[in-house]
Amino acid sequence: VQLQASGGGPVQPGGSLRLSCKASGMIVSMSTMAWYRQVPGKLRELVANITSSGTTNYADSVKGRFTISRDNAKNTLYLQMNSLEPEDTALYYCTRGGVPYAVDYWGKGTLVTVSS
Repeated sequence: VQLQASGGGPVQPGGSLRLSCKASGMIVSMSTMAWYRQVPGKLRELVANITSSGTTNYADSVKGRFTISRDNAKNTLYLQMNSLEPEDTALYYCTRGGVPYAVDYWGKGTLVTVSS
């Protein structure tokens, strides 16, 4: 299994980014998938997850601003991030599995930097 995240970069506060996570060796629609983020010196935070049935869950800090989705045909997971804040600056990871004890694969992170 490989998870390749992309789409990070610098953005100004209030801006938007869309992260992508291309999966290989697995089928995204058959697993719970998630996005985590980590700031140096802090624990990784579960940002959002989507179950195989399509149910989504979000951290309170991103509700109403971020949207997790998937494209089954492209076997790709997405995270649409709107109204970005400096506090959203972090390395973002996609995972197979939602809650930490259920995660069995981590992709390499993609860095999001929100700054004016």
